[in-house]
Amino acid sequence: MTARILLAGTHSSVGKTTVAVGLLAAWRQQGLHPAPFKAGPDYIDPTLHAQAAGRPSRNLDVWLLDDAALRGVLGRGVRGADVAVIEGVMGLFDGIGATQDASTAALARTLACPVILVVDAAALSGTAAALVLGCQQMQPGVQLAGVVLNRVGSQTHLEATAEAIRRATGLPVLGSLPNDPLLAVPERHLGLVPAGEGGMRAVTLARLADMVSRRFDLEVLRRIANSAPPIRIEAAPAIPMEQASVRIAVAQDRAFGFYYQDTIDLLRECGADIVPFSPLDDETLPGETAGVYLGGGFPELYAKEIAANHRMRAAICGHARQQRPIYAECGGLMALGETLTTFDGETLPMFGVVPVASRMQREALTIGYREIAALHASPLMDPGTRVRGHEFHWSVADPPPMEVAAYRVLDDGDRFEGFCVGSTLASYVHLNLAGAPQLAHHFVASCARAWG
Repeated sequence: MTARILLAGTHSSVGKTTVAVGLLAAWRQQGLHPAPFKAGPDYIDPTLHAQAAGRPSRNLDVWLLDDAALRGVLGRGVRGADVAVIEGVMGLFDGIGATQDASTAALARTLACPVILVVDAAALSGTAAALVLGCQQMQPGVQLAGVVLNRVGSQTHLEATAEAIRRATGLPVLGSLPNDPLLAVPERHLGLVPAGEGGMRAVTLARLADMVSRRFDLEVLRRIANSAPPIRIEAAPAIPMEQASVRIAVAQDRAFGFYYQDTIDLLRECGADIVPFSPLDDETLPGETAGVYLGGGFPELYAKEIAANHRMRAAICGHARQQRPIYAECGGLMALGETLTTFDGETLPMFGVVPVASRMQREALTIGYREIAALHASPLMDPGTRVRGHEFHWSVADPPPMEVAAYRVLDDGDRFEGFCVGSTLASYVHLNLAGAPQLAHHFVASCARAWG
């Protein structure tokens, strides 16, 4: 299967996710099996993709994943699919700093994807042609194959803008969406609202799929996807499997839901029995839990519910006291701390497993790729292990003392980051284990040893 198409934007918030979700849903209505993907480090957009496509969305990140891992993720994701639909990140050429490193364009070149450029036309007509022309000529190796216009005001507006683009670039406008607030996905401080919290209502998804079916040239888009040149799809590397299945409880509810699909798949392939649980609604961990994985999410929005669930807090603390592994990322770190102060200034008790107090603030967003080196042995890695990850959070916390610091952040002033306390590893840094599959085996093996 080589059919693939990449939806890029001129900048963030042009409507890439809306277009991607609509295209996935429309093709699915036609009886196709589209496989969704997201460029870069993102947890929320993939939940909306999965809602539309009826299958998990996976992340293709040219900075976190080397070439073999990238193709392995693609190969895992397209099994049983007819066409891959990849949503880009930020603007087409936006990378790290002033470079194109980790950009959508870099992914398009690496995977030889034809690109459909999404343009927010709300306040543009002829100038849209200049934007498209600039993107067309910016970088050899990036093949613009067509344009989609979002937030179009009228049929006259659509026709004038499409004709200006065609004259300047020769590219066709293959679809458009109206300036309709009913198509918008709700947003908040970390971006769009995930599907698990009702991000896109079923009626909105149906309306969007119908609009894309009527207003997009789906036949031409399919031909463009089929025109992508053949590429080598990597088989996922073989990973040593534990002799017996070991149960890992994964927090999945309104407060916790930021996981890479490939990380979960790799844990399973290493022998883990993945069992979801809710730190908000459940009173205890699933039976025979050997390890716990607390991903990111929105604990700040549900801090009162976490604080009020005394039995779950006791269960998590008891698991830690038994020296059974816990791995936590970002929101998971905040929940494992002693207290969390919300945006409203209310300070509430959390699980109390690691010595940290986190506080929400609106002054500065911590965001960026990170390269880290492990300072201590943990359930996830040995000392000295180096791995790439990323941060994205509005909360702040005091840095850890060296004796319990999990990592040294090599590309950010060698600062200490995260906590390694007993059998618990908690950090603001998110990891995609598809880029370091040996860590999945290490975690499952740690859980198996602890369970005995």
